[in-house]
Amino acid sequence: MFNISHALKLHSGNETDMQALLAFKEGITQDPYGIFTSWNNSFHFCSWKGVTCGHLHQRMTKLHLTSLDLVGTLSPYIGNLTFLTSLNLELNNFHGKITPQDGGLFRLQHLSLTNNSFSGEIPINLSCCSNHVALHFGWNQLSGNIPFELGSLQKLERLQVHNNNLNGPIPETLGNLSTIKSLSLSVNNLEGSIPSSLSQLKTLNVLGLGINKLSGMVPSAIFNLSSLEIFTVCYNQLYGTLPLDFGLSFPKLKVLRIGHNSFTGPLPKSLSNASNLVELDAYGRDVDDLSFFNSLSRCRNLKVLDLSDCKFGGVLPDSIANLSTTLMSLRLGGNQLFGSIHSGIGNLVNLTELQLQKNDFSGSIPEVVGNLRRLQLVDLSKNKFSGSISSSMSNMTRLYSLHLEKNELTGNIPFSFGDFWYLQDIDLSQNHLSGSIPDGVMSLSTLTNSLNLADNQFSGSLSVEIGALNNLGRLDISNNMLSGQIPNSIGRCVVLESLVLAGNFFEGIIPSSLNSLKGLEELDLSRNNLSGQIPTSLQLISLKKVNLSFNQFEGQLPTEGVFRNATAISVSGNKNLCGGIPELELPICPNTDPEERDKSRSNKLMIPLLS
Repeated sequence: MFNISHALKLHSGNETDMQALLAFKEGITQDPYGIFTSWNNSFHFCSWKGVTCGHLHQRMTKLHLTSLDLVGTLSPYIGNLTFLTSLNLELNNFHGKITPQDGGLFRLQHLSLTNNSFSGEIPINLSCCSNHVALHFGWNQLSGNIPFELGSLQKLERLQVHNNNLNGPIPETLGNLSTIKSLSLSVNNLEGSIPSSLSQLKTLNVLGLGINKLSGMVPSAIFNLSSLEIFTVCYNQLYGTLPLDFGLSFPKLKVLRIGHNSFTGPLPKSLSNASNLVELDAYGRDVDDLSFFNSLSRCRNLKVLDLSDCKFGGVLPDSIANLSTTLMSLRLGGNQLFGSIHSGIGNLVNLTELQLQKNDFSGSIPEVVGNLRRLQLVDLSKNKFSGSISSSMSNMTRLYSLHLEKNELTGNIPFSFGDFWYLQDIDLSQNHLSGSIPDGVMSLSTLTNSLNLADNQFSGSLSVEIGALNNLGRLDISNNMLSGQIPNSIGRCVVLESLVLAGNFFEGIIPSSLNSLKGLEELDLSRNNLSGQIPTSLQLISLKKVNLSFNQFEGQLPTEGVFRNATAISVSGNKNLCGGIPELELPICPNTDPEERDKSRSNKLMIPLLS
């Protein structure tokens, strides 16, 4: 193997480029697509995959190796590529530190390392590369402070270090980046206040500060950055009010995320002037009333509206019918809204997400909701909705999550619910639903997360079709009036982690097929009429919690697996159980083994003879 350091000293020009690239190749430990098979002396390095050279001097100017599942480290010899203007290694699995450079990459303009596993600190020496236009380090594991030296990069247009583990304050010097267009610092552990110097960034289009530990007030001068299109400060500890002319200050605003802070006061009606607004997230903000709601009808490009947990009350305004038909996500959960849902919601034909949970809505669920055919997520839980579930809801063929729990719904589950093609999660618990559970619902193989029908008045037997739920993680049909035997086909639900059938009228034995549920962690069969012995096979699976109380089980209780832990099992209310671990204080089982019984009898006969 050639001596890399010696080679790099002896050669210059394009030979230096080739040796630097070969050194880079040596740092790669996994190359699943064989990208580097062409990187050898049989081809000029300018023809190697990912390499671009200049026409005049045949020196390498670009190295782009993105989305190739490469694993390795970044060679320090990359610093010898003195004509390099662009290095893009996004969407791989590079790790280790971002190699500090000594200024050799003085032509470098674009450095993109997003979506890797780089760790350590952001190198201070990056400030030596004065031609930097873009630094993309998002989605890595970088730590430490943001170097204040980066403020000297006068040509920098994009600084993206979001989704890392950076801490400390935001450097005041970033206010010197006079050409910056995108400053993305979201999803880190940055703390302190937002520097007022950022208000000097007159060319700024994107300011991302969300999901940090920032505190204090937003500097008022920030609201004069008229070029801002995206402004995110959500999930911090900021407080204060938004200026009344907020919407006038940001005429180009497209995304506003201010939720999960401690802002107070009304949302400015001037938001109606932000006609380009696409997303408004004011989650958790104290809002006095809904008077601003009417102004949103002028935001004709609005796609996401999140006013969850804003503490406003009253009837849902009629103006909801005038919201943009481009609206895709409407989140009004956790407020004090009451009355019925205005039928005008049916105008929002592009809705994919409707969240009205944790309010005081009453009346029936409007038929028009079922006609919103693009809906994928519906959460109307924890309200006072009554009446039956409309069969029109089955028109929402793209639905993957449906939550109607904790209402006052009555009647049957529509048979058409078995026609959902993409449904992964359904919760109808804590209502007054009755009748049998449709076979179609019990055979929805698309269900992966949860099927919760608990605390209703369902009756009849449990369908053998339950075996089709072979992708389901949690099944809860407790506290109903179901009867008959637990189908043996339940053993085909091999992904189940939690099975709760408590509080019904099931009878017969525990199906032996339960031993096929190798990932089952919770089993609750309490308060039924089950009988027979508790299968010893239950001690062989991954159970962590078992409740078999108040049935008619008999015989010896297993003592291995979960049954070794008295706090993890409950078997009270079964009068004929015996054995088990001593902590349960069950009676000792009578000796039922014929050989042992005969041995015991002969011992008793020997005692008087010996005496």
